[in-house]
This record gives sequence, structure tokens and C-alpha cells, in this order.
Amino acid sequence: MFGLIDHVGVATDDLETAIGLYEGRLGMRLAHRETVDSHGVEAVLLDVGETHVELLRPLGEETAVGKFLARRGPGLHHVAYRTDDIERTLEELKETGIELIDAKPRTGIRESRVAFLHPRSTGGVLTEIVEPAAGH
Repeated sequence: MFGLIDHVGVATDDLETAIGLYEGRLGMRLAHRETVDSHGVEAVLLDVGETHVELLRPLGEETAVGKFLARRGPGLHHVAYRTDDIERTLEELKETGIELIDAKPRTGIRESRVAFLHPRSTGGVLTEIVEPAAGH
């Protein structure tokens, strides 16, 4: 069902300081930076082998990441798994009883197709399914 861990999402209210930590002190290469208005975040991908750490800064307090930061503070936000066929994966997950936040994929960072699974059915972990765009 899943190919590998695509990325681990980390919520932060100070993106520049977080980049300084992950890039400057932990030696990860900054691979991509983008504002994803549809998700209400500014996102940065840093390379870790074949996968990434995704830093997320909310564009406002009312966004999902903004609400997360208000409740829990900075830290681990979600784990994302890669798939080659997101529609098939979502259907298989639904058949097993997993609660979907997104019944249909939406556009994520770097034009990927993404969908989220509800933490109630994934052991308390917000889970993202990612089908990367061609070339990524």
C-alpha cells in the first residue's frame, strides 16, 4: 500500500529558526520552499536520504497548523507515506475502516496529490498519503 515514508511534518511558528536548526545545525539540505495557500501554510522540504522533513508555518491562526500550534505548540505534526496510486490507496484504507479526512486527493506541495487520515483511526497520529507529481 505504501512505498516509503515521504516526509515527517513539523509545525513551527518561526520558520527561519527551524530552518537554521535543520539545515545549519543538523546538516539537512533545503530542497524546496513554497507557500501552499490551499493548506494555509508556508512549507519547506529538507532532504534526509530519500525522504524529507517538512517544516510548516501557518499563514494564520485559523488554519489547521495554526490551531495545532495553539493547542500543542511546535513539534511533530504528521507522518506522510508515499503511494503510487492515491485513489486506490484511499479506497483500500476506507475498506479497512480507516476514517478519511479527505475522501478525494487535493493538491499539496510541489503539485503532489495528498489526502489525510483522521488521527482517531490511526493511533492518534495525523497521517498523510502522498502521490508525488511526476519528476519528484
